[in-house]
Amino acid sequence: MGSFSLFHWLIVLILFGVPLFFVFRKPLVGPNRFGSRPPAMGFGQAIGSYFKNYVNFSGRASRSEFWYSTLFVFLVAIALYVVDRTETLSRIWSLATLLPTIAMAARRLHDVNRSGWWQLLALLFPIGSVVVLVWYCRASTVDDSREAVFA
Repeated sequence: MGSFSLFHWLIVLILFGVPLFFVFRKPLVGPNRFGSRPPAMGFGQAIGSYFKNYVNFSGRASRSEFWYSTLFVFLVAIALYVVDRTETLSRIWSLATLLPTIAMAARRLHDVNRSGWWQLLALLFPIGSVVVLVWYCRASTVDDSREAVFA
C-alpha cells in the first residue's frame, strides 16, 4: 500500500472537482432562451410526444413528459428481457430508443435553461450523474418577466 501519488489526486480532482465546479455555476438569468413553457402531459401523451419528437433536440420538455417516457422505455425494456432471455430484443429496443432518449434529455435540460450538452456531465461518475439527475427533477424556469412576478 503506497501513498497517494499526484496521479491519484488528479483523478480525484477530475471525478469530484470538475463536476462540483459546474454544479455551483448558475444557469443564465432572464427568460428561458429555448422557447415557451411546455405543457404538463399524461402517460399516453408523453409517449406520443416521445416518438413524435424522435430526434428533435430543440424546444423544451416538461418533467411529466420526461419521466413518463423514461418509465415507458424502462418498462418495455424489462418486458422484452422477460420475453427473450438472450437479450436480443432488449438490445434492439435500446438501440431504437437511444437517439430519442438523448433528445428528450436535451429538451428536459432546455426546460431548466441549460444546454443539452450538459448531459455529458453524467459521464463523470458519481458526482456528475447525480447533478444531471437533480437537473432533470427541477421545475421549469419561467418564460418572461410577467410569469416571474407570479411564480
